[in-house]
Amino acid sequence: MTIQQERPAQQERPTQDRLAWGYRYVKVEPSHFRVEYQINPFMDPADQPDPVRARAQWDALVATIESLGGRVDVIGQREDAPDMVYAMNLGLGVETADGRPHVVMSHMRYPQRRMETGSAEAWFLANGFTTSYVGRDGVGAHFEAGDAFAFGDALVVGYGPRTEELGLKHLAKDLDIRVRGFRITHPGMYHLDLAFCPLSPTRAIVCPAAFDDASAAALLAQVPEPLVITEEEALTTFCANSIVIGSTVVMPACPDRVRARLEDWGFEVVVVDVSEFHKGGGSIRCMTNPVDLRIGRDLAQVPGGEVVLP
Repeated sequence: MTIQQERPAQQERPTQDRLAWGYRYVKVEPSHFRVEYQINPFMDPADQPDPVRARAQWDALVATIESLGGRVDVIGQREDAPDMVYAMNLGLGVETADGRPHVVMSHMRYPQRRMETGSAEAWFLANGFTTSYVGRDGVGAHFEAGDAFAFGDALVVGYGPRTEELGLKHLAKDLDIRVRGFRITHPGMYHLDLAFCPLSPTRAIVCPAAFDDASAAALLAQVPEPLVITEEEALTTFCANSIVIGSTVVMPACPDRVRARLEDWGFEVVVVDVSEFHKGGGSIRCMTNPVDLRIGRDLAQVPGGEVVLP
């Protein structure tokens, strides 16, 4: 595995203009969703989600995904894991180069969430996936899958608040892929999925305020056509925390300026209210874990792995 400095992005426009992944999701039902502690700036135990409204919002998101041709698999929520509804953080799902469905399970930064992966791993194993860990019980490195996306030729990974830089090396080596790392410094955008949303092979929503200066510049250089959002837009609307199914962007809210750009690019915008889940610091992307990435299609295979830093 090699580690190198960031190089300029290739600007050639690919023939396809839609993501090949984002059609199969794993979600965790909100049977025990509540705010029991504070591990991000949005959480306040005095402001509890309404369980009936939260369930209705969760059901509406499932119905929306299925109406757009997506598939949703459901994992039951542990009673002692109130944050488990944010399924994006359970693990990174990929189809390996030899065709195996595989999940790299997260090793959560905060101990309050670490029990989630044991239950999720049992579900994945029972449903035909193999599993591995970047780190576990203090061994290896912290990695949370909400920090990882396929974009361009690599796995784009945010590190700092939750995922450790060492985790990038493990991911690259274990999966034989290229990993591009970007340092997150904003406390309110503690996962990459709050500041970055791939829209197509050449387009993505990006909030530069989430990163240090070098990482912000390097990430923007990797996106031929970025839709740049402000810190305020990212934190008040959660608009980067969206999912894309073909030509449709499913969003928790969409500022008029963002909608105009998306529609100009040929996307349809569907807004689904998940405001009860904002009380725990997550939105649509946090609640949905795509498990249909494919090495060799969405991620370039790089024997031995490679990590690229700004």
